Amino acid sequence: MGVTLLTQVSRRYFRHAIPLAVLSLLLLYLCARSFREWSLPSSALGGTRNPSAGDLRPPPRAFTARPRPSPGVVSGCRSWAQSCNPEGPPPVQVRRQSGPLEAPKWKEPPCEGPQGVLGRVMEPFRASLNPEGDVALSQYLAGWRALVRFLTPLGSIFAFATDEASAKVTALEARVHGPEAAHYSSLAAMAAWERRAGLLERPGVAPRDPARSSGSRTLLLLHRALRWSQLCLHRVAAATPGGPDAGVQCGDAYRTALAPHHPWLVRQAARLAFLAFPGRGRWLGLACPGAGETEARAALARAAATLEAVYNRTQGLLAERGLLGLA
Repeated sequence: MGVTLLTQVSRRYFRHAIPLAVLSLLLLYLCARSFREWSLPSSALGGTRNPSAGDLRPPPRAFTARPRPSPGVVSGCRSWAQSCNPEGPPPVQVRRQSGPLEAPKWKEPPCEGPQGVLGRVMEPFRASLNPEGDVALSQYLAGWRALVRFLTPLGSIFAFATDEASAKVTALEARVHGPEAAHYSSLAAMAAWERRAGLLERPGVAPRDPARSSGSRTLLLLHRALRWSQLCLHRVAAATPGGPDAGVQCGDAYRTALAPHHPWLVRQAARLAFLAFPGRGRWLGLACPGAGETEARAALARAAATLEAVYNRTQGLLAERGLLGLA
């Protein structure tokens, strides 16, 4: 019986000794690795000890293997270190691999392309904003030609407005391409020339023959009409479901931009014309054929932003030269 008891005790001891031995070896390994990290050469801490030949022998392979970083640890850092300077670029930077990083290119809808409805309107207007801070007249008038073509199918109210705009565009084009074309390359050049030549009207005094208006006065009238078009496009694009329809919004734009400069009879005719104004769907369908409503509204809003940029530059140039009161 004593032998049996001894055998059972030995087996129980052996069964517990194996885990204890494994744990002891693991602790010994961790202590050795920690000791290696703490006992760096004194030169790393500012010392000047020269290493001996024995110091140059490579440490055991088990002590030099780099552990895999645990999840969440910055690449290049040791997971047991209290502080870390990554062995590479900071995490907020990206290492360049095959060229500069580029954001995905925004794909414009067809209506804003060179052959699109809005593209044909916006391209010359954008080109009219020259780098010198002036407005190129030939491009400005080309933009107006395209804008007239876009607005004409929208109904009688635009037929009235676009007919008047077309007449003014034609009058200015005769100067831009006429004998004095050198003086009509831009708004600033035109204003300076007409002032020197005594061609400007007195503020508030309309010429007896509208066909003989100065180029500056004709451009001022187009400038006001451009503001109405810009406001109309913007309000149609930004309208919320259940809000005022396009006729109400463009009527408000007319009262803001043009009505103060029109006689009572013209204002009443315009008020009646807005009652038959096309709906928002018609606007969006003509502006961006085949596009969804969201895409068409965004394209119309960008077109309105382009017209606003042209209007603001023209407004500033006319104001600087005291030409806003010509008509």
